[in-house]
Amino acid sequence: MKKILGLIALGVVLILALIVSQNHTEPFKVSGFIEADDIRPGSRVGGRVKQVLINEGQQVIRGELLIELEPYDLLERRAEAEAALAEAKAYHSKLVAGFRPEEIAEASAKVDQLKARLTLLVNGPRRQEIESAVAELRLADAQYRLAKSQQSRIETLFAEKTASQDELDTANTELQVAAARKAVKEQALELLKEGTRKEEIDEARAQLTQAEDAWQLMKNGSRREDIEQAAATVKKTEANLQTIEKQISELKITSPADGVVEAVDLEPGDLVGSNVPVVSILDLDQLWVRCYVPENHLDIHVDQKVKVTIDSYPDREFAGVISFVSRQAEFVPRNVQTPEERSKQVFRVRVRLQNQERLLRPGMSADVWLDQTGDRS
Repeated sequence: MKKILGLIALGVVLILALIVSQNHTEPFKVSGFIEADDIRPGSRVGGRVKQVLINEGQQVIRGELLIELEPYDLLERRAEAEAALAEAKAYHSKLVAGFRPEEIAEASAKVDQLKARLTLLVNGPRRQEIESAVAELRLADAQYRLAKSQQSRIETLFAEKTASQDELDTANTELQVAAARKAVKEQALELLKEGTRKEEIDEARAQLTQAEDAWQLMKNGSRREDIEQAAATVKKTEANLQTIEKQISELKITSPADGVVEAVDLEPGDLVGSNVPVVSILDLDQLWVRCYVPENHLDIHVDQKVKVTIDSYPDREFAGVISFVSRQAEFVPRNVQTPEERSKQVFRVRVRLQNQERLLRPGMSADVWLDQTGDRS
């Protein structure tokens, strides 16, 4: 009886072992290579290299200056743009504020002055002005005749050698001055007798009209259209300054992320084109494995945790997370009819790795173990 019970117990154990062995599946392994995002910063403006501040293999952080280009005339253009903006803002502020009371009063006084001048020109010279001019001419004529008489007397004495050359020269000069003064008075009297010319009246009237318009503009204040145009000019100059500032900022090429300089081949004096990458930076903190999974093992999903082994570290396992599964198969045969042929279809998968210890590097071969539990047996 005991022998029979022992056989039964042995049979149960064998059956359980068979069931466990049938339910247990070996984890599926796919191979690939570790990759990293290759960041290639550059400049939108280009130019000549001023200084290179990095070397290959150097660790850099986000925002760190890598390469600087020569500014050429950008700094002068910025200064001109700043001055133009200040001028535009001042003019706009002046239009908005309007004219000061003293400026309006000054314009009003100018109008009154031009009105008085126009009235004088239209009315012509007064009788008293003509009489005064006649009297001035008579006085100038008397002075001329006196100078003429004096010059004749000195000339006679000089001929008799009783007057010096200096006395004769002085007499001649006084005669010339008296003659010129008499001619001026004669011309002034003739102008008064002729009256004001039409051209002078027209010119005075035009000056008065212009002054009145300016005075009225000051009283009314600036027009809305002028203020809007001045505001538009301010915006235009601001945009121009911002463009130049952006170009100046592009002269300094900085690292867009933390990483390691993979390649740089520039020296001061080299020319760099616009929008051309100048350095290669690898982000070693966020590495990933590119691998291809057959269709019959595609029971995986994004955010699934997996184990990753690296040939360079055979005794270690690294944690990975599936971050991408392609929706389209690759390497598809022309005719897919059997399950064996369908297994030839593969889907691209990306497995993200953590690399805080910096043991992993792009290019290393890696094995990704795909099993439901994420454990290797």
